[in-house]
Amino acid sequence: MFDQLHEECGVFGIYEDKPTDVASSAYFALYALQHRGQESCGIAVNDDGVITCHKDVGLVPEVFDRDTLEKLGKGSMAVGHCRYSTTGNSSAINAQPLVVRHCKGAMALAHNGNLVNAQQLRHQLELNGAIFHTTNDTEVISYIITRERLMAGSIEEAVEKAMLTIKGAYSLIVMSPKKLIAARDPNGFRPLCLGRTDGGYVIASESCALDSIGAHLVRDVEPGEIIVIENGELRSIRTHCGGKSSFCVFEYVYFARPDSVIEGVSVHEARQNAGRILYREHPVEADVVIGVPDSGLDAALGFSKESGIPYGVGFIKNRYIGRTFIQPTQGQRENSVRIKLNVIAETVKDKRVVLIDDSIVRGTTCARIVKLLREAGAKEVHFVVSAPPFVNPCYFGTDIDSRDKLIACRMSIPEIEKQIGVDSLHYLSVDGVQKIAKGANCDFCVGCFTGEYPVQVPGEMPKDKFEYKISEKQNRK
Repeated sequence: MFDQLHEECGVFGIYEDKPTDVASSAYFALYALQHRGQESCGIAVNDDGVITCHKDVGLVPEVFDRDTLEKLGKGSMAVGHCRYSTTGNSSAINAQPLVVRHCKGAMALAHNGNLVNAQQLRHQLELNGAIFHTTNDTEVISYIITRERLMAGSIEEAVEKAMLTIKGAYSLIVMSPKKLIAARDPNGFRPLCLGRTDGGYVIASESCALDSIGAHLVRDVEPGEIIVIENGELRSIRTHCGGKSSFCVFEYVYFARPDSVIEGVSVHEARQNAGRILYREHPVEADVVIGVPDSGLDAALGFSKESGIPYGVGFIKNRYIGRTFIQPTQGQRENSVRIKLNVIAETVKDKRVVLIDDSIVRGTTCARIVKLLREAGAKEVHFVVSAPPFVNPCYFGTDIDSRDKLIACRMSIPEIEKQIGVDSLHYLSVDGVQKIAKGANCDFCVGCFTGEYPVQVPGEMPKDKFEYKISEKQNRK
């Protein structure tokens, strides 16, 4: 992916019928979910009601080693999280899970998504005496659940009532001393699935995490559903279910791992479908089709199958460089691109090339990739994108934060073609992108493409006030 988007988090929870090495299970699952966030990670283990947590900035193998996992000890439950910062900065204090201890007991929370009313809720809570240690949405959620828990008869009732207050995208895992709880927002913006092990249950952002520990996929957590696992039994609370779902279609296009199954559809197959539809919408005469690793490869394969144009391996990816989009500053992203991809000249020399990727966001690094193809001898380069152009921000956990950073808002297609140095540029249509996941058990959010959002959104998504420098605060007045 050229100008990468930032997706926020991966979550995982496990419940076993007896104390076991749940920390290692969480570790392997987070490894499988590492693509969803590479800034920080953490694991909390529940040993007979005592919750022990370790978290820090870094990749999963950097934060955890064998000694760290052994110190977490055995337990019957664990919650894991890997993070990219869409709200809150990337300091260690914002790492999750968040462990909260109050008069009704302890709980650990892991959250994937973004609340649209987090700032308002934070302000209200602060006026009532709340003190925040982090700048992320998860602490807001923890305060709301804790407030409800003081009056509710159970933690699941508190979660159920909290869902009346928090608005936006959240796939949430809550671990109390005796229960493991999963909740998904009524729109189902972000993925969350349920699996089974030989002795218990697992909850994860994607099914690839279940595969990593030998669990099998049971089903997706439904939008608005609360799952409660206690004493080895699972039950479902469905008071918030029944509304129209709005799953983020870009999970299929880019965010999710291709070996995951989401809402009953293989991500790998959905991406191939995107390529097939792309050719039907934009037939291009060419000699070879190549994709940008990794999420452009499946779409390129689908485009090749539909068009009959041979598929080729155009780039070799340095596997020791993380996903470019995970780097939190533009300078870091550009430096990573320089050593991330290398062209296989034999594939493209003296050929008309169809180059497929999943999006153009800022347009700052596309020209360099295209230039590499030209230098390798490509006669023509036709850039085909397996998503519509981004022209609006996302409020639900993807870091498309302002229109002035989106190239499609600043330039026409001919201007972008000239800017990045391609012979032609083609995007998948909004209608087309909603057809890539055939048979999916959901409808889709396409607000970043159309400006039409399934819930009311704020005018802007500002940083937390404590993340502004004094001079920045003065300039905002």
